[in-house]
Amino acid sequence: MSTAFIVATVLAAVMAGFSGGSVFARAAFVVEPLTEYGVPRSWWNWLGAAKAAGALGLLVGLFAPVVGVLAAIGLVLYFGGAVITVVRARSYAHVAFPLVYMAPAAASLLLI
Repeated sequence: MSTAFIVATVLAAVMAGFSGGSVFARAAFVVEPLTEYGVPRSWWNWLGAAKAAGALGLLVGLFAPVVGVLAAIGLVLYFGGAVITVVRARSYAHVAFPLVYMAPAAASLLLI
């Protein structure tokens, strides 16, 4: 296990956990764009839970690699879906945000 892998994995977990917690806390910088993109309010808790589960899975993956791989794949797919949602909403200036969250998850997957 390389240092780069550990750093990328922990960074991805912290970022995904922060993002999930922000959804649960209904932080304005998260929920206002969700509303703008047309994401139903009934989905918000599920989306926050998916990010929190991905964060936890990445940390567990430091000790059980299969779990970490699955969590990283899940987060990459999640944030890929977020990119599609932003593009469909024609909010092109916001496309970078899900990509920033996706990057460390993808890096941890590539560094295994």
